Formats: sequence, C-alpha cells, structure tokens
Amino acid sequence: MLIGELSKKTGLSRDTIRFYEKKGFIKIGRRERRVNNYKEYSDATFRRLMLFVKLKSYGFTLTECAEIISLMEADLATCDRVAKMTDSRIDMIDAKILELTKWRNLLRSSIDDCNNGRYGAKNEDANCPMFALD
Repeated sequence: MLIGELSKKTGLSRDTIRFYEKKGFIKIGRRERRVNNYKEYSDATFRRLMLFVKLKSYGFTLTECAEIISLMEADLATCDRVAKMTDSRIDMIDAKILELTKWRNLLRSSIDDCNNGRYGAKNEDANCPMFALD
C-alpha cells in the first residue's frame, strides 16, 4: 500500500510515518519500491505501526514503544518484562500527577489570594499583582 492508504488505515499522518521511517522505527527496503520509486508499505509495516499506535495510547514514549515491539518481535516480551516497563511508566505518571496537582493548588491559592486582596489593594484597572516581582 502507498503512504496515503497507510496513513488512512493507521490514523497516522504521512509526516509521522515518514518520521518513524527516518528514526528507524519502520524500514522500507529497496525492493519495496515501485517502478516509479514510490514506497510500497507491507502489511508487516502496517501491523508494526498499529503496535506503535496502541502502545502510544497507553502513554509509552516512542523509544519505549520501539523497545517493547523489538521484544515482541524477538519473542522476549514476557509478562514479567512488560510488567516492569509498565510499572516504571506508572511511577512516572504518578510523579507527574503529583507535580500537576502541586501546580494547580499553587495557582488556585494565588488566584484566591489575588481575588481576596492579599497582594495589596484591589484595583480593577491595574495589572494583577499575582506574578509581580515587587
């Protein structure tokens, strides 16, 4: 299939497919080109891209996706190995949730302080003093 059809089937843009190829996540050999030099993407390439799509939907990075796919292709993606990688990803997500919660609470508190006049006299026409350096 040509890149347009592959793009439609995977839901990935043509640029994304080209990026994956440039990074070596998918490989197109010289034999997979038509006479007019257009790339002919195989069903194996389609399946590999769909694995990237699925793993990305779980929040894995491209590098992590490539690692898991390589393990799968080598029949080394045991539940134990995948669980360890998944646990690592969950730990990163938990840390990010804590960080985002901290930021949200800080912003909410600052807005409340500003609205309650804790940064000085409330002047409707002046800049909000919440981020002022003074």
